[in-house]
Amino acid sequence: MCIRDRSNSWRVIDIVTAAVLGVACGLLFVLWNGVGYAGYKAIDAVTPGLGGLFTGIWLIGGVLGGLIIRKPGAAVFVEVLAASVSALLGSQWAIETVYSGLAQGLGAELIFLIFMYKRFSLDVAVLSGIGAGVGAFVLELFTSGNLAMSLSYNLIYLVCTAISGAVLAGLLGFVLVKALAKTGALDRFGAGRERLRAQAGTPNPGR
Repeated sequence: MCIRDRSNSWRVIDIVTAAVLGVACGLLFVLWNGVGYAGYKAIDAVTPGLGGLFTGIWLIGGVLGGLIIRKPGAAVFVEVLAASVSALLGSQWAIETVYSGLAQGLGAELIFLIFMYKRFSLDVAVLSGIGAGVGAFVLELFTSGNLAMSLSYNLIYLVCTAISGAVLAGLLGFVLVKALAKTGALDRFGAGRERLRAQAGTPNPGR
């Protein structure tokens, strides 16, 4: 679909950067599939549902895509590509990894859509991380059989996944983008232009 609004049109550099982000996040997911999942299982054995505290890293792709590319579809694109890379490199959840990427990406994307792709502050980043977590939670009600679990389990898991999404995806994603912007690597994107405006002392129009 062609997006007529020039500000929302994808440039070649947007596509390339989103692809690089997706692959990088996918490699991070592969690492987390071992380390993070071990932590997930360990803490979930203490109190069922607490494992959600370890899910945030799997949610970060959509947040990074939305914060850096700042175009419709970016959060979904990056998260789904990252999940696909993880699946291709041997994720223990196979094709379900891609389904998770889609659900998580849509959850993050919805938050950027609500703010009409005009606000990319810390609170929006945190909300997008929570949105990705809620997306994962809803999918797992069906793919992981959580719908058959107790209400207390699902409430604990939802809260823990939302907290993890807020911190490990939202807050961490925001910090990473700011750090990248300081290096000048994002000067052709909104995050980089914000840094340049701040240095010049000019107002930030929101993008």
